[in-house]
Amino acid sequence: MLLKAYAKINLSLDVVGKREDGYHLLKMIMQTVDLYDILNVKKTCRDIKVICNKPYVPTDERNLAYKAAELFINTYKIDGGIDIYLKKYIPVAAGMAGGSTDAAAVLKAMRTLYKPELEDKELMELGLKIGADVPYCIVGGTALCEGIGEKITSMKSFKNHILVVIKPPFGVSTKEVYSNLDINKIIKHPDTDLLVKYVEEDNLLGVCRNMKNVLENVTLKKHMTLKNIKKEVLDAGAIGTLMSGSGPTIFAFFEDMLKAQMCYDKMKKIYKEVFITRTI
Repeated sequence: MLLKAYAKINLSLDVVGKREDGYHLLKMIMQTVDLYDILNVKKTCRDIKVICNKPYVPTDERNLAYKAAELFINTYKIDGGIDIYLKKYIPVAAGMAGGSTDAAAVLKAMRTLYKPELEDKELMELGLKIGADVPYCIVGGTALCEGIGEKITSMKSFKNHILVVIKPPFGVSTKEVYSNLDINKIIKHPDTDLLVKYVEEDNLLGVCRNMKNVLENVTLKKHMTLKNIKKEVLDAGAIGTLMSGSGPTIFAFFEDMLKAQMCYDKMKKIYKEVFITRTI
C-alpha cells in the first residue's frame, strides 16, 4: 500500500486547564495542509521494519510509525508483520504532527491489511495511546479538538487557502514547551467560538485576524528568530501568521499566489525548509 500522511497546522491553540495526571486540556482548531510524507507499507510474515530516507529519523520503537504497528499487532494479536518505507517531507519536531500523521497512516494501513471491520472510532482510541494528535490525524480536515486532543468535532472544510510554511533550523520539544507554560499568566486567550464561525463562513480575513496560539508565549520568548519570521512574512504581504503547535514552524496566509511566491523566494534564501501549500 502507498499512503500519504498529511501535515497539520493550528488555526488556534488554547490551553484551558490541566488534568491531575499533568496533561493540559486544550481547545484548538486543526487544519490539514497539502504537505505530506509518503509511506510504502507491505504485509510480511513477521516483525516490524521501518526504513526512512532521512538518516536522523529513528527507525526503531522511538519512531511513532513503528509504535503504531507494534501497538496494532499486540492489541489484536496479529499473526504477521509489516515493512514500512517512510519518505519524510514534513519537517521533524516542527509542530506539524509529522510523527503523529505517520502513526495514523500506519494504523489505517494495518486496518486495511489485517482488520478491515474496525471503525474509525476504535482506531482513534488506539491512536490516542501513541499521542494526542494521532486521533485527529486519522480523520484530518478542519476540526475543533478538545480535551487532550481526543474530542474531535469535524467542521465545514476550510480548504484551498494559500499559505507559506517556514521551519527554522532547530526543533522544539513539545513536552518542554508545555512544562514551561504558566496557565495563570496567559493574558489573552483565543476566541475559539468566533474563529469557528469565521472558519465555517470560509472568511479568511476573519480567521487571520483572530488566529491565536497561547504556546507562542513560551516558544517565541525563547527563540527571537520566530518573531522576526512573523514580521518578515507580514512585510511580504501575508494577511495573517501564526506558530503551529508548540513550534517552531511559522505559517502565513496569502490572498494570492504571486505574493506567496515572492515571500517563498525571499524566505528560501534564508531557510532550507520553506514550502508553499494549501489547506485541504
